[in-house]
Amino acid sequence: MYLVALCFFLGTHISAISQDKKEVTFELKVSKSKLGINERLRVDFEMNHDGDNFSPPDFEGFRVLMGPSQSISSSWINGVRTYSKTYSYTLAPTARGRFKIKQASIVIDGQTYKSLAKEIEVTAAVDKPSDQMTVDDIADENLHLIAEVSKTRPYLNEAISVVYKLYVSPSINVSNFRPLDNPKYNNFWSQDMPFSKYNIQNGTFKGQPYRYVVLKRVVLYPQKSGKLEIEPLSLDVSLEVPTNKRDFFGGRIYTQTNKTVSAGRRTIDVKPLPSAGRPADFSGAVGDFDFTVTTSKTKLNATESLQAKVEVKGKGNLKLFQLPEPVLPSSLEVYEPEFEQNVRTTLSGMQGKVSNNYTIVPSYRGKYPIPGISFSYFNPKTGKYSTLSSEEILIDVLEGPTDGSAVVSGNETSDRQPVISSGNQFNFIKLKPNLSAISTDHFFGSTRFYLWLTLPLLLIPLAIVVGKKREAIASDVAGNKIKRANKLARKFLSKAKKELGQKEAFYIALEKALHNYLKAKLKIETSEFSKDKIATLLAERQVDTATSEGFIGLLQNCEMARYSPFSDVQMQQDYNKASEVISSMDKQL
Repeated sequence: MYLVALCFFLGTHISAISQDKKEVTFELKVSKSKLGINERLRVDFEMNHDGDNFSPPDFEGFRVLMGPSQSISSSWINGVRTYSKTYSYTLAPTARGRFKIKQASIVIDGQTYKSLAKEIEVTAAVDKPSDQMTVDDIADENLHLIAEVSKTRPYLNEAISVVYKLYVSPSINVSNFRPLDNPKYNNFWSQDMPFSKYNIQNGTFKGQPYRYVVLKRVVLYPQKSGKLEIEPLSLDVSLEVPTNKRDFFGGRIYTQTNKTVSAGRRTIDVKPLPSAGRPADFSGAVGDFDFTVTTSKTKLNATESLQAKVEVKGKGNLKLFQLPEPVLPSSLEVYEPEFEQNVRTTLSGMQGKVSNNYTIVPSYRGKYPIPGISFSYFNPKTGKYSTLSSEEILIDVLEGPTDGSAVVSGNETSDRQPVISSGNQFNFIKLKPNLSAISTDHFFGSTRFYLWLTLPLLLIPLAIVVGKKREAIASDVAGNKIKRANKLARKFLSKAKKELGQKEAFYIALEKALHNYLKAKLKIETSEFSKDKIATLLAERQVDTATSEGFIGLLQNCEMARYSPFSDVQMQQDYNKASEVISSMDKQL
């Protein structure tokens, strides 16, 4: 007991010492650096250690409406203490112009600390002062969805990236979001770049400090020249917005609301590839590439095989052009090529290599040249076309028949040797085969013979009964449809259980199971699905509210899971909920 108390005392003492050793900070924070003369300004002096003898500035150019109010925050996390103390003021400007909030001072552990001064610009009166702004007005000012495009004037088939970022001001809190409308990239070849979780980062937006999270990344290759539009991404965001009310300790009271934000349409001006200097063999490759033609061997015997590889590697639209084909002698047997690719996509575009592998089998002895071939591409960095050519490859077939040796024309003499008979090529068939009887136990006329003969007659009544049963089942169209849908629902629910831990695969399987269950029970097609219609139909079938809301909630979770992080515990809870809801709905329907 004494040992435990001693360890607790030492741990607390060490944590307190480490807290004391932390660097002391004393900062001035303002709600905005520019405001109208009819608006209000909040000023906070924040420190991470307790202090005394706080001395505020004189607030020249402002009138103090409220303050100082004091708030203290202290917490222990993993044995580490976090402390914050704030003195807050609410000010009203008295004139237009530029004013400085001067230094304030505080004494901490016997040492005086001073905050840095900040300049505030006061403009003419605004139409709607910040203290009269609605919740939506505050959300509009502090929440922004931006689509950052890497290049707005690319060449045809040149890679561009679009990164969607949600910027959130430190003055508001976002609790959740879900996509309302995903953009369709018409006239673009597109590839999403998914990531496992969202990371919150610090940045700036229009010169002000913001937090932001990257929601979506996509790489695009324009397939058409001219002005192309990228449709906007829209989100429904749940957030907490500060009000003018404060709690007992002086802290700001927040209210919850929902806001729809959109990234807005972006226009991409795609430049066509220049026609001047375009090679005749150009097949649409755009980027920076290397080109090679190689063979697995150059010496072999007839009927043996070799591999010829035509390969392009580098950075560009590797999946969007045709590889050149080699021209081979007709006496070489060539099989259809096997296409291979090793391509990865980053925000800068596709990188890697693609190749065609040809299997070649020579039939005759001789030397066969594989002529060099060329590959042309357009380099958007230089704005010019480039052509790469391979060297000629000579295939030497060492052993085998010569070409045409098996064919002799009518005018040529033949050196064929006559065939001499040895006298025993043809023999008579034996006249005495020495055959013997195999058995006296004959099947024909036996008991087994008559049993097999009468068995079909005995099966006729059974076949009639089974046939009528099958006809009844086949005529029950609705019943068959319900059975198939139920079977499919069980199948997908079983698949969802196997995919636990794999978020995307799990929620796809779960959503399919729920949809097929509805098709079976409510007899509606998938195209008719909407949450309002489902709720109405369940109410008409007298399904209780809790079960109906549980079912709708599962469908919403399946939608949200594509764009929001979900843990393994949440997936297990949704699976258990699905089993419980389907069981409950079965009893009621």
